[in-house]
Amino acid sequence: MNRRLLGTLMLGHLMTDLNQGILPALLPFFIAERGLSYAAAGGLVLAANVASSVVQPVFGYLADRRPSPWLIPAGVAAAGVGMALSGLAPTYPLIAAAVAFSGLGIAAFHPEGSRAANYVSGDRRATGMSIFSTGGNLGVATGPLLITPLVLAFGLRSSLVMVVPMLAVAAFLFTQIPRLRALRPEPGDRGTGARVPDRWRPFARLGVVVVSRSVIYTGLSAFVPLFYAKALGRSKADGATALALLLGTGVLATIVGGRLADRHGRRVVVLCSLGLLAPMLLALSRAHDARLATALLVPIGFTLYLPFSVLVVMGQEYLPNRVGTASGLTLGLGVTAGGVAAPLLGRLADHHGVAAPLLLVSVLPLLAVAATLTLPDDRIRGRPAS
Repeated sequence: MNRRLLGTLMLGHLMTDLNQGILPALLPFFIAERGLSYAAAGGLVLAANVASSVVQPVFGYLADRRPSPWLIPAGVAAAGVGMALSGLAPTYPLIAAAVAFSGLGIAAFHPEGSRAANYVSGDRRATGMSIFSTGGNLGVATGPLLITPLVLAFGLRSSLVMVVPMLAVAAFLFTQIPRLRALRPEPGDRGTGARVPDRWRPFARLGVVVVSRSVIYTGLSAFVPLFYAKALGRSKADGATALALLLGTGVLATIVGGRLADRHGRRVVVLCSLGLLAPMLLALSRAHDARLATALLVPIGFTLYLPFSVLVVMGQEYLPNRVGTASGLTLGLGVTAGGVAAPLLGRLADHHGVAAPLLLVSVLPLLAVAATLTLPDDRIRGRPAS
């Protein structure tokens, strides 16, 4: 495992996904200051996610055909600039365009970054991918904590401040392009496991698990701040803190999930985590006390994120000859599902209250568990079964 280069990729992932944490935290401010409905706010999530997910598999395909490490710094820069401009946009179409541009940057970064992380992880792919993913999860968790105080103090226009660290990190990553380019596999070798045939059927069933988890994530990230503000009567800052707690727990869970998967197998980690998630989501949707809701967020965040990097590695192992494509499809498919679900969950909240989306997503872990049971079992070291 090349820890130094993996750390560099982790930093890029952190800055890219910082923007995914900023957007949910901005939604209450867009609703209050721009007069958006819940459905319109969900539409912003859709704009960002679809812009990312529709293009992401294309970037993944290109990463396999012709690796382009320059997309790593370019993705960080585009994601940051788009999200920074969203706070300046005076109208809904311009806000949507800004967050969509941010989504394109996210789409550019992830397949190339995931492909590189796979190659530098050596035989400990789940652990390496969990380290890489931790950067993204830390970024998502930190986003609300960084942007909320700024917007509370200076208004939505203060989102422009975030462009400075984004461009600084993008500039550093640009200097690392020669090292990243060296990760290109030799001719005739597409990477680890290239002689193993691709298995599209289990990969397709894995997609059901990825989609289910993504919709759960979208429901929580978009509506936990609103749930605290509207259902529990707490402040916007309390809602942002609750979201940060939920996502911050995922940072630790992602590392633990990767280590457990390399030691005990991929499928068992996914089954156990998602099986425990359903009853806790149901309890959260029925909570009427902020203390109880906050206490539930830690185990919910842990079980939600435990299989996150594991699912990406499983997709890469099902398509060992198309690591970039597998990364783009796995991540992009999840983003698509979450983005499409966001306005539907928002409409549900408009008609039945902000607890309704949380109640609905509490059913999805059961679907994910059923799909996981159909996947091939893997050996003790986490290698896919033949």
